Amino acid sequence: MKTFSATPADIEKKWIIIDAEGVVLGRLASIVAMRLRGKHKPSFTPNMDMGDNVIVINAEKIQMTGKKRDEKFYWHTGHPGGIKSRTKQEILEGDHPERVVFQAVKRMLPGNRLSRKQMTNLRIYAGTEHGHEAQSPEVLDVKSMNKKNTRS
Repeated sequence: MKTFSATPADIEKKWIIIDAEGVVLGRLASIVAMRLRGKHKPSFTPNMDMGDNVIVINAEKIQMTGKKRDEKFYWHTGHPGGIKSRTKQEILEGDHPERVVFQAVKRMLPGNRLSRKQMTNLRIYAGTEHGHEAQSPEVLDVKSMNKKNTRS
């Protein structure tokens, strides 16, 4: 039996839409990162861009556990001398609340050229409006995937 290795002709990309309202940030980021890499597919090949195109809506309504909204800081702009601290709450209330989700997903992917290519398949919107109706995205219910098994 030979090991299957996917080629660009074997790859089928879907469009998936995820509603982030009420979902914990880390759980959302891990699911999105898995979908972007294509690890949910049985034909996953680590050196190919096998992932789906993911649309995340309602990024401004994500949840965080504990005191992370007030005590966790993003503190660098990426430029030399660019140290500026802002809390997650300030970013979510500011002009670009989707940056919190973007950074969480980016940090869950490996730091290489392929992951930078895979991040181009991610679209994040603060509200419910998005311009991708023409691609007819499938809805992925993340809330039901993350229900904790509570004991009675």
